[in-house]
Amino acid sequence: MSYGTTFPLWREAAGEAWRDYTRHAFVQKLGDGTLPREAFLRYLVQDYVFLVHFSRAWALAVTKAETLEEMRTCAATVHALLDDEMRLHVKTCAAEGVSEAELFAAREAPQNLAYTRYVLDAGHSGDFLDLMAALAPCVLGYGEIGARLSVEAGRTSYSDWIETYAGADYQHTCHEIGALIDAAVARRLGTSPEDSPRWPRLCARFETATRLEVNFWGMGLPG
Repeated sequence: MSYGTTFPLWREAAGEAWRDYTRHAFVQKLGDGTLPREAFLRYLVQDYVFLVHFSRAWALAVTKAETLEEMRTCAATVHALLDDEMRLHVKTCAAEGVSEAELFAAREAPQNLAYTRYVLDAGHSGDFLDLMAALAPCVLGYGEIGARLSVEAGRTSYSDWIETYAGADYQHTCHEIGALIDAAVARRLGTSPEDSPRWPRLCARFETATRLEVNFWGMGLPG
């Protein structure tokens, strides 16, 4: 999946970290249905907590935006996270006897703390582009993973999870965010962003967030 022109460049700059993330053992086990249920539920609980902070990061992006279009896209993403993506977590966990109140009160794993605080710090200490580079691996990576698994995987107990990220709504969100990033890069760095002295730092932010995604998947696997 391309999701614009900037994302493929950042993905290439991330090197092996991108493959480690999108082809992680946790992801592969989701695809073939062999992931232990307790591992999936442990991941869902932590991912719910992650999405709370991720929503805050996208809300922060509204304050960092320089145009109304940037503000609208970021605000729409907050809505999609809070009202759509998190609904799957609540539904799945409720079927296993875990309430939304318990999800919200769950203790964060160290890998979760490291990732979410890195993203928020990127936004607080940097500008809109710094924040986009830190946010992009999660949003666009899940879109890429979902699209691939929907083709490769058969029907398993994790098909609902896969179809959430392969589905038209989420894929539309990915294309919207890809376009947002492309426009933001062009506005701030010009038509040759790779020539900008800021480019290596943005690539490094993306790569760091990708490595933190790898750790997040590892957190979900049995020890």
